[in-house]
Amino acid sequence: MTAPIPHLPSASLAPLGTGGLAAEITAQLSTQLRRVRLHGFRAPETPAPTLVAVAHGSRDPRALPTVRALLDRVRALRPGLDVRLGHIELNRPLLADTLDGLHGAAVLVPLLFGRGHHVTHDLPAALAAAPQLAGRVAAPLGPHPLLAEALHGRLLAAGFPEAPCPRTAVVLAAAGSRAPRSAQDTERTARLLSDRLGGVPVLPAYASAASPTVTDAVRALTARGHDRIAVAGCFTAPGRFATQCAAAAPGPAAEPLGDHPALARLVLHRYDQALLAPTGSDREARRAATVAV
Repeated sequence: MTAPIPHLPSASLAPLGTGGLAAEITAQLSTQLRRVRLHGFRAPETPAPTLVAVAHGSRDPRALPTVRALLDRVRALRPGLDVRLGHIELNRPLLADTLDGLHGAAVLVPLLFGRGHHVTHDLPAALAAAPQLAGRVAAPLGPHPLLAEALHGRLLAAGFPEAPCPRTAVVLAAAGSRAPRSAQDTERTARLLSDRLGGVPVLPAYASAASPTVTDAVRALTARGHDRIAVAGCFTAPGRFATQCAAAAPGPAAEPLGDHPALARLVLHRYDQALLAPTGSDREARRAATVAV
């Protein structure tokens, strides 16, 4: 039996933008999904699968506290859910160690923003090396309207104008990957952010492995007549790439997304989507899982 699609009163929809509406739907969806029996994955009397948030890791001492703050917000949104942390490299706990300490079911939620090598290869390989787990890998955090909402919030906090002029533009900085699908995800996130900003041009750029760089993107926007350029970063926490991209900003440089409320909701949304993904015959449940996309 499936939970009904959340009903939103018309009065609550009027003041919400795309990201705000997605956040509201996701919040109600989370409540509904706790009542759904997921055939073939868990029984009602068993605990929910562990949410394993997978961060990249960084030598920056600010990175680990920032990720932990995000997961504290996730736990506050979903009391009782077992939320763990694992790193791909550089920080402890490493993902392999986190998985070694788990039994039963788990969902790996990458705190990454596109379908790069880590998401498509490293995370499935980590699950394969933990045969005691019935696990699956959730989609990366981008693209999604909730990600655009978090990026927008960090831009405003950095001094980006609420009513930008036609000479304003944004560079969306990402880590970069050689995987074409990762660049496609960043490009779609740029379009979502542009929509959230009311049509302000947003040009993707990368810290490594892809082009253009942030400097090249700033130069291209300047050539188009934009002289008020901000940089928003698709980075969960401070690190080398985030610092490098912010240093290239000619105007406001947004902080990493950290524990922004929209990002915490997005982590749970990806977890919920992963739980429902195998139930292809259950169309209503699948529709509920994707309604905020």
